[in-house]
Amino acid sequence: MRNQFIQTLVFLVLASQALAVTGVNPTGVNIRQSGPSTVFLTFQDLDPNETAADAFWCGEVTTTGVSTINPCVANTIFGHLPARYDQSRISTAGAFRNFTDIMTIPASVTRRALQTAQQGSANSNFFYVRQFTGGVGGVRFVTVTCRMSSGGARSPLALLDVQVGFESSEGKEPIFLLPRGGVPPKFGARIFYNGSGQLVGRWEIKTPTDPEPTSEDLLTEATLPVERRALQQRYTLLQRFDIFLQPTGKVYIPGPDPAKLPTSSDGNYKILLRIEASADKEGNSETLAGTVVSGGVAGFPMPVLRYFVGSVDDLKQVQAAQASESLSLMLPQVDAVIKSKSVIEFTWANVPKANLYRIEIQDEQGQVVSAVIPELSYVAPPWLHDKKGLPLHWRVSALDSNGNVIAKSALRNFRIE
Repeated sequence: MRNQFIQTLVFLVLASQALAVTGVNPTGVNIRQSGPSTVFLTFQDLDPNETAADAFWCGEVTTTGVSTINPCVANTIFGHLPARYDQSRISTAGAFRNFTDIMTIPASVTRRALQTAQQGSANSNFFYVRQFTGGVGGVRFVTVTCRMSSGGARSPLALLDVQVGFESSEGKEPIFLLPRGGVPPKFGARIFYNGSGQLVGRWEIKTPTDPEPTSEDLLTEATLPVERRALQQRYTLLQRFDIFLQPTGKVYIPGPDPAKLPTSSDGNYKILLRIEASADKEGNSETLAGTVVSGGVAGFPMPVLRYFVGSVDDLKQVQAAQASESLSLMLPQVDAVIKSKSVIEFTWANVPKANLYRIEIQDEQGQVVSAVIPELSYVAPPWLHDKKGLPLHWRVSALDSNGNVIAKSALRNFRIE
């Protein structure tokens, strides 16, 4: 009888723990009253089938914490989380299934909250609400208090904007042209941020033969759940940095000596700014299985700085195409023979006013591959190697914001060994 009682008690305890998301950490944060803010949040202990359904801000709530009804007071919603800022992910912490949320507050939301407070209709606090569905306990709303401040030392250390560029181009040119053996100009990163604390990171170089970085590889380490941070692709290290950021909101980080950049082989190179997670007590988040550090969180991927190495003739062709706003192909070169089983990357020069690029790969029977991308390079799928030995052709078209073709390259021949 006693064993049955214990079993029943354990069952009730486990059942009580499976009612849906149990809370969030931190429950309240300091955010800047002008401009955007970004904060790392952990929504704790979700059910196996529970998912996030919505995210929004409101000026007044009827209750804080976890609620089964929407706590926002009618007509006080300031806005919803834009899809482009949503970096949320399911995270496993020990025995707990959590939800890592990177709360990026648009400037429009804080501006409306400040205006509402100045009109005397509310205090300076406003609220972030995440809705969850699919749990055993039904719909749940979890509230985080946003306290407006100057965005200084008592705010989480978060990156708001990052601009990388060569000093000679002031970051305006998306790719720098360089002859073999040449040395590019100095470069660096201009960073705008909230809070203060240690900014730890490194500069890395991706060579033409390295695998392409994924969108997750370009995020700062602190933007990812702790179990995914070690899975980011690493590239050749150029230089590390570890600096203390004063609560001034902006800093310039010079890059390493440009002489360290490889320029002996032709191709498209990418300089990557990698930001590591650092301890930040204002932004630390409790996962129920330990504390996650989130200094250096950002709601967007880090920009990439490119340079292209080629022969003098290659560079002249590219520069002439840029001057005429036409589209010039870079690699593979005309009639190139690509080694079997190697990564096949296609690169081309930037076209001013282009929003997207469409690459087409053809064989003698017609189109084999077609893709529309915003980048200046494309890695072909592995199955393209099935076309080895056959004559192949490729070209790229530049598209404007309406999808109209504004420049197109000529067809270029290549084949796979």
